[in-house]
Amino acid sequence: MNTVLIIDDAPDYRKLLGELLQSQGWHVLVAEDGDAGIKLARLHRPALVLCDLLMPRGNGFQVCRTLRNDPSLRQTKILIVSGQQFEADRLEALKAGADEYTTKPIEPERFLLLVSRLTAGLRPSAEQPAPVMPVPPGPTRLRFWGVRGSIPTPGPTTLQYGGNTSCVEVRAQGQIIILDAGTGLRLLGQQLAAEFGAQPLTLTLLLTHTHWDHIQGLPFFSPVYMPQSHLRVLGYEGARHGLQVVLAGQMENPFFPIGLREVPANVLIEELKEMDFSIGPVRVRACFANHPGVCVGYRLFTSDGSIAFFPDNELPSTAAPSPPAPDGPDAAALAFARGERQKMIEFLRGTDVLIMDSQYDCEEYKHHIGWGHGCVKEVVLLAIEAEVKRLFLFHHDPNHDDAKVSQMEAQARQLVAASNSKLVVEAAREGMTVELAAAPPA
Repeated sequence: MNTVLIIDDAPDYRKLLGELLQSQGWHVLVAEDGDAGIKLARLHRPALVLCDLLMPRGNGFQVCRTLRNDPSLRQTKILIVSGQQFEADRLEALKAGADEYTTKPIEPERFLLLVSRLTAGLRPSAEQPAPVMPVPPGPTRLRFWGVRGSIPTPGPTTLQYGGNTSCVEVRAQGQIIILDAGTGLRLLGQQLAAEFGAQPLTLTLLLTHTHWDHIQGLPFFSPVYMPQSHLRVLGYEGARHGLQVVLAGQMENPFFPIGLREVPANVLIEELKEMDFSIGPVRVRACFANHPGVCVGYRLFTSDGSIAFFPDNELPSTAAPSPPAPDGPDAAALAFARGERQKMIEFLRGTDVLIMDSQYDCEEYKHHIGWGHGCVKEVVLLAIEAEVKRLFLFHHDPNHDDAKVSQMEAQARQLVAASNSKLVVEAAREGMTVELAAAPPA
């Protein structure tokens, strides 16, 4: 049984909230001021804290800051339940460490839905069974829902490869794993809603970073408006703001009419700390990419093989300076670049499917060095050296029409042929489905 701590100086609200949560199977603790609440939180380490904002002996802002500074309470969820209806108070509470903010008077059904969404990541109790994953068994497969970079480019010149931004669906071992949340996520959401209907659905979204073209589909993702859906969002903290702040920010007024904290689905946002973790039986490794800000790529290890995803990445140049210098800053920079390239090769070694940023051809890349995006030639040579089996050119430039993307695909295949490699190269195409065949038994 999970424990909730209610901190409120109003006896009627302590009673009301306590009775509501007891009816849902929670073990309830109560405190009538901030100091008493902090002591109880440290003693019992509750899964959830409901806290008023204006109280004697420690207001809600102070409670949030204190609990967030205690390592033993880092996993505790904090919900502010306040009579203060000011937007400024809500924003300050979230900055202080609150996970959610709601106002009095509460509406019981809406309040319980909010609590359910906030605590969706807790171990379910016997009264609240875990949602069923209705994914039928079958081989690992991936589908491209968005392959474009920077900005959507709908129109007659992008019909062949598509104009939606970064989004790839992977189904493996009972899991639905989504790689990035660009505008292609909208189409994926429509497909999932049509396929599963009212069945409980658990999804995991892996974000490489929070540049707009990788998150802008989330407000239009149908499953977040379905109360039976559970969406777990995983990513790494950004350079300036945490993942929760960034994702919620794009859905705040005046940018969007419905806030992320108001959607009916159970949305759990987690900032990753480790570079190795698992999604069910699927093992995942992360690797930092060469792109502005905090950006990663992922490699998913499934029972049928591995899939690597680096939608935004610039491979460091390993070309020797002309004329070559035996030592000095040029030589040091070259040695560093070669070392970084080798790390990437080892990370990708033997990958079955590699999806990698190949935004520019050689001539274009000369004018975009340092922008954080890939050159198709360097990507192909890297894939060959890493013994990748299949490479998909990804993150097509918004100024590239279908003819240009096809031309770059042909150039990549010429490089493979000249190297006598068995690498299969294709330009990623919206709607394309790829299956990984399990290796035959030895």
